[in-house]
Amino acid sequence: MGINLFLAAENTASEAPNHLGLHRLPILELASVCINLTLLLLFLSIVSARQVVVCFGRVRVRKEDSNRNSVAIRHRGVAEGDEIQSLVIGKSYKASVFCCFYVLLVQVLVLGFDGVRLVKQTAQGKSNGSHWTVILLPASQSLSWFVLSFSALYCKFKAAEKFPLLLRIWWVASFVICLSILYGDGRGFMTEGSSHLNSHVLANLAVTPALAFLCFIAIRGVTGIQVFRNSDLQEPLLEEEDAGCLKVTPYSEAGLFSLVTLSWLNPLLSIGAKRPLELKDIPLLAPKDRSKTNYKGLNSNWEKLKADNPIKQPSLAWAIFKTFWKEAARNAIFAGLNTLVSYVGPYMISYFVDYLGGKETFPHEGYILAAIFFTAKLVETLTTRQWYLGVDILGMHVRSALTAMVYRKGLRLSSSARQSHTSGEIVNYMAVDVQRVGDYSWYLHDIWMLPLQIILALAILYKNVGIAFVATLVATIVSIVATVPLARVQEDYQDKLMAAKDDRMRKTSECLRNMRILKLQAWEDRYRLILEEMRGVEFKYLRKALYSQAFITFIFWSSPIFVSAVTFGTCILLGGQLTAGSVLSALATFRILQEPLRNFPDLVSMMAQTKVSLDRITGFLEEEELQEDATIALPRGISNVAIEIKDGEFCWDPSSSTPTLSSIQFRVEKGMHVAVCGVVGSGKSSFLSCILGEIPKTSGEVKICGSAAYVSQSAWIQSGNIEENILFGSPMDKARYKSVIHACSLKKDLELFSHGDQTIIGDRGINLSGGQKQRVQLARALYHDADIYLLDDPFSAVDAHTGAELFKEYIMTALASKTVVFVTHQVEFLPAADLILVLKEGRIIQAGKYDELLQAGTDFNTLVSAHHEAIEAMDFCSQASEDSDKLDPLDSSVLMSKKCDSVGKNISGMADEVQQGVSTSDQKAIKEKKKAKRSRRKQLVQEEERERGRVSMKVYWSYMTAAYKGLLIPCIILAQTLFQVLQIASSWWMAWANPQTTGDKPRTSSMVLIGVYMALAFGSSCFIFVRAVLVATFGLAAAQKLFLKMLRTVFRAPMSFFDSTPAGRILNRVSIDQSVVDLDIPFRLGGFASTTIQLLGIVGVMTQVTWQILLLVVPMAIACLWMQKYYMSSSRELVRIVSIQKSPVIHLFAESIAGAATIRGFGQEKRFMKRNLYLLDCFARPFFCSLAAIEWLCLRMELLSTFVFAFCMILLVSFPHGSIDPSMAGLAVTYGLNMNARLSRWILSFCKLENKIISIERIHQYCHIPSEAPPLIDDARPPSSWPENGKIELIDLKVRYKESLPVVLHGVSCMFPGGKKIGIVGRTGSGKSTLIQALFRLIEPAGGRIIIDNIDISTIGLHDLRSRLSIIPQDPTLFEGTIRGNLDPLEEHSDQEVWEALDKSQLGEIVRQKEQKLDSPVLENGDNWSVGQRQLVSLGRALLKQARILVLDEATASVDSATDNLIQKIIRTEFKNCTVCTIAHRIPTVIDSDLVLVLSDGRVAEFDTPARLLEDKSSMFLKLVSEYSSRSNGIPSF
Repeated sequence: MGINLFLAAENTASEAPNHLGLHRLPILELASVCINLTLLLLFLSIVSARQVVVCFGRVRVRKEDSNRNSVAIRHRGVAEGDEIQSLVIGKSYKASVFCCFYVLLVQVLVLGFDGVRLVKQTAQGKSNGSHWTVILLPASQSLSWFVLSFSALYCKFKAAEKFPLLLRIWWVASFVICLSILYGDGRGFMTEGSSHLNSHVLANLAVTPALAFLCFIAIRGVTGIQVFRNSDLQEPLLEEEDAGCLKVTPYSEAGLFSLVTLSWLNPLLSIGAKRPLELKDIPLLAPKDRSKTNYKGLNSNWEKLKADNPIKQPSLAWAIFKTFWKEAARNAIFAGLNTLVSYVGPYMISYFVDYLGGKETFPHEGYILAAIFFTAKLVETLTTRQWYLGVDILGMHVRSALTAMVYRKGLRLSSSARQSHTSGEIVNYMAVDVQRVGDYSWYLHDIWMLPLQIILALAILYKNVGIAFVATLVATIVSIVATVPLARVQEDYQDKLMAAKDDRMRKTSECLRNMRILKLQAWEDRYRLILEEMRGVEFKYLRKALYSQAFITFIFWSSPIFVSAVTFGTCILLGGQLTAGSVLSALATFRILQEPLRNFPDLVSMMAQTKVSLDRITGFLEEEELQEDATIALPRGISNVAIEIKDGEFCWDPSSSTPTLSSIQFRVEKGMHVAVCGVVGSGKSSFLSCILGEIPKTSGEVKICGSAAYVSQSAWIQSGNIEENILFGSPMDKARYKSVIHACSLKKDLELFSHGDQTIIGDRGINLSGGQKQRVQLARALYHDADIYLLDDPFSAVDAHTGAELFKEYIMTALASKTVVFVTHQVEFLPAADLILVLKEGRIIQAGKYDELLQAGTDFNTLVSAHHEAIEAMDFCSQASEDSDKLDPLDSSVLMSKKCDSVGKNISGMADEVQQGVSTSDQKAIKEKKKAKRSRRKQLVQEEERERGRVSMKVYWSYMTAAYKGLLIPCIILAQTLFQVLQIASSWWMAWANPQTTGDKPRTSSMVLIGVYMALAFGSSCFIFVRAVLVATFGLAAAQKLFLKMLRTVFRAPMSFFDSTPAGRILNRVSIDQSVVDLDIPFRLGGFASTTIQLLGIVGVMTQVTWQILLLVVPMAIACLWMQKYYMSSSRELVRIVSIQKSPVIHLFAESIAGAATIRGFGQEKRFMKRNLYLLDCFARPFFCSLAAIEWLCLRMELLSTFVFAFCMILLVSFPHGSIDPSMAGLAVTYGLNMNARLSRWILSFCKLENKIISIERIHQYCHIPSEAPPLIDDARPPSSWPENGKIELIDLKVRYKESLPVVLHGVSCMFPGGKKIGIVGRTGSGKSTLIQALFRLIEPAGGRIIIDNIDISTIGLHDLRSRLSIIPQDPTLFEGTIRGNLDPLEEHSDQEVWEALDKSQLGEIVRQKEQKLDSPVLENGDNWSVGQRQLVSLGRALLKQARILVLDEATASVDSATDNLIQKIIRTEFKNCTVCTIAHRIPTVIDSDLVLVLSDGRVAEFDTPARLLEDKSSMFLKLVSEYSSRSNGIPSF
């Protein structure tokens, strides 16, 4: 180091000799030599230690191999370089290395110069033996700088982005010594003049600039080398990882300084200050913080616990502790240290007051006291932030691990376990319980810190008030005990509140899922009222909870007042002598004691809540899983038998005496096609479930050889685009994908979508028709390329034409070589099967080929004959139109079969003609339409909207004026101000009235002293009570008003809103955001007001004593506000991103639980688990940053206030004795001690308030959804008997789903006469369902009119319209409740009418067999009734409603032919005078209609009687009929 001598080397030489000559060396020079040699030794020891470690870690290399070894080492260098794509060497690094070598050169020159001179002097005999010390300094310097220079150079080869810590310390030390020597040289120069100059002085001057630069670099620590690594060698990201952000958070590699000051967050905040943050700006979590790591750790500990003691229920808490104890222990160190330092201030105050009063015990006592105060505050500030951040991170780890475990369990639940938990409950485990367990991390250390804090406080009090501290202890215990029953009551209300909220959420989610039905049936008002009633129950408990919370707040603020009054009172009664110092010390202690006192009830209730949540989660994790041994899976190719079931007995409900399936014997060779048929409820779907291993097996065995793919009866579609649904996690193979699209007849549908296969599917596939959903499912299965295909009634939701095409292309062609088991109601597909199973009451009653079964007669015959009846009805219809001559029946049937033959021949030619007809005119239009609509913004489902920038004042204002027009706000502020004033007054009184030091006279009598103090203190607590009650009253009124406004707006929203908004988003608003408004925001607002007023009070007291402090307070306030603004710009966006990233986690959860059977059927659990972990990390990224950002801000604020406090202390110490009242100064210090905590709490409360206000902003968005047309228009009420004859006229009807989407119906005009049966047919996606939606005004027409019985339906209220029309929808929906409630939710009919409706809809017998008759329970989604039975309930609803116009939307798609015929008969008899519009896939359902409307691509293709249409050889209807009948008469066109 450039360190130079105080004295010239020559002087040194001429001094008297000593045995070493070292004592002649100037002190600084000696210091320099020692420091350099020490650091050198340290360096060498570190290097050698590393080498030893490396040696132990590697196989010893023989000496003769040393040559090869050097090559190997070189290779390793290359390999390391391999993962580094490129290095950019910055200018600062080059300058650093240059400076090092420059200093080395200077030192070597000095060494050479001194050495040469020494040799010369020795040669001339001038030496007296001590000259060698002259070269000691340059020699040590040269050695050191040699090491330093090459260490700096080595950083380049190591590609280090930071200089080693030792190197940086060394540089700083060198610069410090250099400066000291410069100072010494300067003084020497002043006294001795130029004679002081020598080689060392010059060298020191020469290296000063270089050392200054190196010192600057050392403090920064960054080398200036930028490393770009190969992304593929980073930890492999999940396939969906956001490629926008590949940088891992700097937190993982931050240095000590960066961790302490949290400056690793700076880059992110600086981006946030320039523009709103996006998810891609937020760095990835470090591998140790990712969900996967935490989940693996927790899961392995949980499994270990389960394995160790299988009989006892394992403790989840213990598993969590075993996983995360190290983290918690590290954190405990900060917490403990923090507690200890926080008591230094109160302990020292009395000494400080004594000092100001003139008692100085040792020199500079004032400054030393100030230094102790400052250091304690500084340590407290730094440890608090590390402790809080650590706790938050611990909570985040626990939450992500538990969420992943709950999710995995949800995918593995057995059916009986699944029935005991609704999907809403399971989502709640994740959204509420896991959250609560994670939040407990905040209270983790309180268990051992509470006693510690109380013991410390009592020790200080004993010093101040003597034996009276016992009174404090008693008072403390009393105030803690007083809060316990309150906390119990509060907890009880909380539990009831949660239960009420669960019920409301379950109902809300059901309403949102089935909003289409509610609107079609005009039931939405009824269900909204049910929800408002449920909210009423919830509100009752909310009110109790908030008022009990207000009382607890009052007790919290009053407890220190109560404790201090008791303590001072006892002290005076016992005749103890109080002084100002001891009073202030005691007051400061009470204030610290307030924290543990307040935390105690919190801690008790939090422990109770966490225990409840842990028990709930444990219960769920302990639930029964699917039997592992339910099926025996053999690898493909082992055996020729694909599926074999021996003596199988299966039962969904283990407690039931009758099994669902019994004595199942079944064996399928590879490549066989097996059809399963039977009446509604005979166990067909359960039969597929037993092959999948979904249904609990009571006996027998099931073997499966190869992989399986499963298509469920009610389609399960993931939200995402169509392509993702088809690929389902497999890689894209273009050729295979194309052939799959073709086999599933999806090509035409995809052309109609504006975005093709990139179209985003809405929630639960809402913007696809039933047939399209079913075909997307089929495509998913086919693309999966499994060995065995299990299809549950795949053709029910598609029209006849598509069904035939699908059967031919899909089952007979694409799956020709595969093993297929398909459930079907379509008898026409049976002849093509290799084996047909007929099920009845859970048994296989017949098995064989089509012809064998026909000859055997019995049940199979009834199924087939029912089908033939329908076909014959069709035959006669067409025959009548074909030939009006009188022919005898025999001839007619001959003629019919001939006709069928001719149709068979013509059909292909006709199909080609039709295709050409469509192609020329429409293809151009379609192409143009596709081009125009490609832009992304036209998608139905948009990204979740979020506001950007500041939360507007409008939002605050709307909240504040929501209750009592905002009149309570000034009252709250006034109460808080009075509380603060009285509290300061009481402290001031105690400090002023007591003697300054022991021995002085008190200013008043002791009774007056204590009386005034108690009056002031208890007066202040009354105002706090007033404030707490007002805040609760205000919060309740505002929350209720906002809730009702949002609920009403959402229920009045048009159907398009629900189609384009995933239910998860709306649920998020009504659950999480509403909870925040209910429980959080009022207290946040109150807390913010109180903290602001407290801060003003503290500053007021401090300025009262030392006005000079204003010089610092004003700039500090400005700095604080600036930092707060800087932080908020990032924090706001982070919180918004967090709340948006939360929805996908919940959404995936709900979706996966609904589709668990499909996910398991495809063996995709692992991929979904990965997806869940990825989404958890996407949520944790912004969450982690927003936590750190709060700590970043608080740290800087607290440091500022610590410096202000230190400044105040130094001012007080510097004033001459007696110029200031010691008790007032002590009061200022007492309040000042509290300042940094108050300041950070103020900032925190403001930021948290703004973050929570975002919930109001989000609710606000949903209070302003444009609503649909009014339910009733008073001036335009239709007559009560309307519609009387049910005539419907469509005049040039145009319909589009959304402004930005293409037109779906292009000018449809036709007239349905009253009382007639109208059949509506057309290919899937031709606009049939859209027409019906327009009739019910679910979609308002873009042009044209619909007139029913001379009233234009767009002129009357929606409720009037929908309540007069009846519909049996495509997806039968049941609501949770009872059968009666499902048939007649408005309770307009008597029991007898309900029974009649049930009997007519063939459900009477089934319901009578149940114990509770009409009150038989219906589970969520009607899961305990089969799909066919649900359809019959829908029919029952229509029978009860008895409207003049009935719409059947594919109503018989999911029932067998016999039930279908039955439903048709009921409709013919019961609705003979009504207008019945039937949308059908099965031609027999419309062949006997009076008129048939054929739609094609949203236009009327044909509209006439069936007879006339069948006469016209070119008609599309004839084409559809011919296909159906040729297929159905067992003349397979395959």
